[in-house]
Amino acid sequence: MSSSFANFPNNKLIHRSFLSRSPNSPRNCFNNFMNWVVFLCGALALLPIIAVLSYVLIKGIDSLSWSMFIELPPPPLVEGGGFRNAIFGTLLMVGIGSIIAVPFGILVAIYLVEFSSGKLSWWIRFATNILSGIPSIIAGVFTYGLLVHTGIVGYSPIAGGVALAVLMLPIIIRTTDEALQLVPNDLRQASVSLGATNFQTVTQVVLIAALPAIVTGISLAVARAAGETAPLIFTALFSQFPFNGFVQPIASLALLVFNFAIVPYPNQQSLAWGASLILVLMVLMTSIIARLVTSRKS
Repeated sequence: MSSSFANFPNNKLIHRSFLSRSPNSPRNCFNNFMNWVVFLCGALALLPIIAVLSYVLIKGIDSLSWSMFIELPPPPLVEGGGFRNAIFGTLLMVGIGSIIAVPFGILVAIYLVEFSSGKLSWWIRFATNILSGIPSIIAGVFTYGLLVHTGIVGYSPIAGGVALAVLMLPIIIRTTDEALQLVPNDLRQASVSLGATNFQTVTQVVLIAALPAIVTGISLAVARAAGETAPLIFTALFSQFPFNGFVQPIASLALLVFNFAIVPYPNQQSLAWGASLILVLMVLMTSIIARLVTSRKS
């Protein structure tokens, strides 16, 4: 071995010339070309997001005023007004949807990963994948037929929250399912070997280990629910009046943008741009809070 190393120039182990490659070699040229292709694809993917957010930010900031947060939507030819009731309606219906979807979705995922086996778990995951791909308007039509048309609650925040829960449920189930599967089995075995029951292992070990991914999935579901419009057309309708109970029509930011963005009245169009910006900021704040919670828990 030593004699073969001695044959290198200047008695060095590896001469620098053996390691260097020509910058014009086919391999280097192909590598540089693919690096530029990847960079270009990444820039093209970010371009629509940056364009949409920039346009909403520019138009929304020009439209914002303090009165928008404390006043109600105005009639068509009246100046001023705001979307106080729409902010409250959005928070209320997303909250109702979260109360329904989050615990139910997490429990279903726990059953799939920790207790189920065989074809039943396969069929549940298959149904969840189908539910996650249905158009949001179908969830609105379903809830309309279930609650509104039958007269159980009518157009109301309850019906709107149920429609949003239908959309949030598959996201929470899928993300929680994947998060629980990523928890090493060694943690489960160590917990059981210390005398913990299955319930204690799941609640105090497995869920805690998967909590960052679960919270991220919940934030994604909340972000989708906050921006949905089609389901609320069939369930919450719209109202220019303040909150008047859980069985009355209610406004939301998405519905306000849908109704006011297409009218020929500049004042209402301005409110639509302001509501769009507030909706984007609400989704952004949800993601930031979820990141902070998961980082501290980690």
